[in-house]
Amino acid sequence: MERESMEYDVVIVGAGPAGLAAACRIRQLNEDVSVCVVEKGSEVGAHILSGAVFEPTALNELFPDWKDRGAPLKTSVAGDEIYVMGNAEKATRIPNFFVPSTMHNEGNYIISLGNLCRWLAEQAESLGVEIFPGFAAAEVLYNEDGSVKGIATGDMGVAANGDHKDSYMPGMELHAKYTLFAEGCRGQLGKQLISHFKLDKDADPQHYGIGIKELWKVSDEHHKPGLVVHTAGWPLDESGSHGGGFLYHLEDNQVVVGLITDLAYSNPHVSPFDEFQRYKHHPVIKQYLEGGQRVAYGARAIVKGGLQSQPKMTFPGGLLIGDNAGTLNFAKIKGNHTAMKSGMIAAESVVEALAAGRGNDELNEYSDAYRNSWAHKELHKQRNFGPAQHKFGNILGSAYAFIDINIFQGKLPWTLRDTKPDYAQLKPAADCRKISYPKPDGVLSFDKLSSVFISNTNHEEDQPCHLTLKDDEIPLNHNLPIYDEPAQRYCPAGVYEVIEDANGKRFQINSQNCVHCKTCDIKDPTQNIVWVAPEGGGGPNYPNM
Repeated sequence: MERESMEYDVVIVGAGPAGLAAACRIRQLNEDVSVCVVEKGSEVGAHILSGAVFEPTALNELFPDWKDRGAPLKTSVAGDEIYVMGNAEKATRIPNFFVPSTMHNEGNYIISLGNLCRWLAEQAESLGVEIFPGFAAAEVLYNEDGSVKGIATGDMGVAANGDHKDSYMPGMELHAKYTLFAEGCRGQLGKQLISHFKLDKDADPQHYGIGIKELWKVSDEHHKPGLVVHTAGWPLDESGSHGGGFLYHLEDNQVVVGLITDLAYSNPHVSPFDEFQRYKHHPVIKQYLEGGQRVAYGARAIVKGGLQSQPKMTFPGGLLIGDNAGTLNFAKIKGNHTAMKSGMIAAESVVEALAAGRGNDELNEYSDAYRNSWAHKELHKQRNFGPAQHKFGNILGSAYAFIDINIFQGKLPWTLRDTKPDYAQLKPAADCRKISYPKPDGVLSFDKLSSVFISNTNHEEDQPCHLTLKDDEIPLNHNLPIYDEPAQRYCPAGVYEVIEDANGKRFQINSQNCVHCKTCDIKDPTQNIVWVAPEGGGGPNYPNM
């Protein structure tokens, strides 16, 4: 059965903040440009997970009347608290004067990014954008001259053994004059494009963290709308790992709590999920959650390499935008505003090129426009924050950031580099302290399976495994003896297990559990695991994350 095709001026992969901002801006500039957005989640917002303290700079530009349009920005930041946690009981609050200016949140909002994306999708559709949720972009299509022609969505109704089920439906080809890839952190097609066009040849390796987040319903007594809490130190510092925690109070007695673990950690016994469960027991955090109810769970890798790790964003026929290109500002722990801006600049470049009768060529003018934007200037000012954290640790790295950003405004005449990829940081398990994590109490801390359950994750049972191995022998023959197979611990959803029975040991992949965080694709020490998109609509279905 041959694939059918559809023609558009612009195809956008991913209905996140970058992709939807680009779609809206294109139609604002020229309503005759045909635009479609494909989204692998069952609905827009289903796979969106972010903190999120939202800086409205880009939204103000895109929709100056967003308040009148009913954008879901309901809770403005009312207070900032930053703590250094010394141990499981103690913490020191940092005076605001000593906090890097990037961490100040006056004028920002605490939001559900999923709900903002749902709203942006409504705006896009009202402008005439076609949005197709439940369709995963599975393949990049190329013209004979090597330029990107568009994408193909994945086939539906394929059995695990490769046979076509009664429900089989071949993927659709979407052809475009320009294709924008806005898949988010570690996008499958973005990763392929970076390799194919060697877009990262002049960049440092990209760096990542894994963010694990829960949404809680708390009592009136413990709810402080607009309070933003950030922490550093315990529990990650006990294993020499870096990262930090957050707790934000939204509207309607909702509190979000999370922990970001830097994926450059070296001890293969570290379990980011279990570190997060410990984190919630600290008095600074526990005081708000006690008596409350956990209502949602999710996890997602975040891109944090900064400007030094950004690949070239242009190639013949398309662009990388948003976190697919590494636009997150880790110094602010924010990337939604910069992702949106990258999409808006892309839209302006595309509309200008189409008006000139161009198509499937390289949008070199985008690079200049991006470099001259406030988004690039912001990332340049704060370019040394991430490398300083890796080089000096959380505390001294933040002290460096205070001097660099607050005092010198990012104008120190050097740029710190971080050239060792995260997957190459692991040490042999025998050389590292083994970590014994406490059992969850079912009140503040929980196990992986009950957590995955409330992420509403589901995949069609009888389909090819989307967590592929380049070499089936590596998990047991290499990773297990050297690193005690760290996939058992870095995955926050219990996907990977080493099972021992009468027949010996086997490596089991529970792909049904996968929340699409991409951590395995990033952290596997031999880069043996390759995440590919499962059948469209599969994965988590986040409500207000």
